[in-house]
Amino acid sequence: MGQRLASDLDERSGQRRQRAARLLYHAYGDKERLFLLAFDRYAEQVLAESRAALDAPTARAALQRFFEVSIASMTMDTPPRGCFTTKTAMESGQIGEEVYGRVRALMQGLEAALAEALARDTVRRSLVLPPDEAAKLILAFTRGLAVMERLEHGPEQLQALSQNMIALVATAG
Repeated sequence: MGQRLASDLDERSGQRRQRAARLLYHAYGDKERLFLLAFDRYAEQVLAESRAALDAPTARAALQRFFEVSIASMTMDTPPRGCFTTKTAMESGQIGEEVYGRVRALMQGLEAALAEALARDTVRRSLVLPPDEAAKLILAFTRGLAVMERLEHGPEQLQALSQNMIALVATAG
């Protein structure tokens, strides 16, 4: 009796999952459309958090806050989920053109937010690189941080790495 009940429960839960999937697809279209909606929401949040973090009077302060937000995003769950953008980009050969375009647009948006923040007069004075070049370097570095996080580097180690990067691109002043 218990075995038959367990089997019946398994069948019903599978039917519920199928019904839920059909409802989602009916409401949002296919898997890719649903993914794009979720990714767009994620991208808006990442850009807003990044811009807020970069609003600081010096390059060091702006980058410190930017890295804190980035690292927290990668490591806040248990187990850590890593960087959604980097993981998606790494699957670029398997994702559709539209998904690839959205990931690329987010990376361009992050680079633009970094460049804009680093170009402010009070911030630019404390950079050792031009703002556009510093923005490219910082963006590439954050992708490397995402890889290091996947290799089981904790938040403290990632923060130490980010401090070294800040020391390379910004003066103490």
